[in-house]
Amino acid sequence: MELASPRKAAPGDKVAVVSPSFAAPGFAPAVHEQAMARLQEITGLIPVEYPTTRQLGATPQDRAADLNAAFADPGIRAVLATIGGEDQITVIPHLDADRVRADPKPFLGYSDNTNLLNWLWTHGIAGFYGGSTQVHLGPGPAVDPVHTASLRAALLTGERLEITEPGESEDIGKDWLDPAALTEYGDREPTEPWTWAGPERSVTGRTWGGCIEVIEWILTAGRFPVDPAVLQGGVLLLEGSELLTPVREFGWILRSLGERGLLDALDAVVVARPPTSSFEVHRTSAERAAKRAEQRDAAIETVQRYNPDAVIVVGVPFGHTRPQWIVPYGGSMTVDGAQQRIWADFA
Repeated sequence: MELASPRKAAPGDKVAVVSPSFAAPGFAPAVHEQAMARLQEITGLIPVEYPTTRQLGATPQDRAADLNAAFADPGIRAVLATIGGEDQITVIPHLDADRVRADPKPFLGYSDNTNLLNWLWTHGIAGFYGGSTQVHLGPGPAVDPVHTASLRAALLTGERLEITEPGESEDIGKDWLDPAALTEYGDREPTEPWTWAGPERSVTGRTWGGCIEVIEWILTAGRFPVDPAVLQGGVLLLEGSELLTPVREFGWILRSLGERGLLDALDAVVVARPPTSSFEVHRTSAERAAKRAEQRDAAIETVQRYNPDAVIVVGVPFGHTRPQWIVPYGGSMTVDGAQQRIWADFA
């Protein structure tokens, strides 16, 4: 499937900052303000907010109107989501595909933003998975280096980067209403090595996928092409959210992708390091490691049942983890099972 790669911005250009799901800036404005200052400092781009960026409880129609306005404005050169949520699926029917196709712009977001990224993908526009400002720019003492590198690549430079392991991660940060959220990271711990499976070969393909819970919604709503061949030779990006979906259900959703013929079409599957704790669910380090291992084993077993020729890697730091790599969505990714390395093309 051929997709357009929107042109990059240049320092001094304007970028839209929108809340297509939950308006986190309205809930925690101090974190949002710090995120906007850091965005401008790191990229030289000027953030532009819209009526619902900070509006808690905005209707799907109003959130869609902001997205349509941002994509239609020739002065806006990229669109960034503040965060995900759980009802963006109701925004999608109100979007104007003609405006997007007339002047394609990079869109950055993850989690519930899988809805919008998939919608853009089905209309021939590539985006980037990751980069919610409220999560990865605003909190903590600084922006993580891997996030900075991939943010600049997605918005400005379009370079090809190797996706590397930062060596530490956190599932959740500080409570945004705690002043410490502006100056401290969450509890971080050393990461395990990635797990590789499948043949020792290198494959390059366009990416599709996202948050597995949202993928289930998208498929249920009929918002994916009927023919699995659109994914032929592609790379599936897969990750779980802070909902901490049980491994059995994770496996069931992945099995359904296999039954639909989607797994068989792919050349590679890249599974993120999953969150295993939340503000509500507290686990020991050993318990968290066990949960990650359970999901790893389920992912590998299920993919190989449907596609033994796929190159599989599990534990990559994208999605609901921090430090977070932003990765191409519809762009090109090389997954090398021989060298056990990944490269992403941010063009």
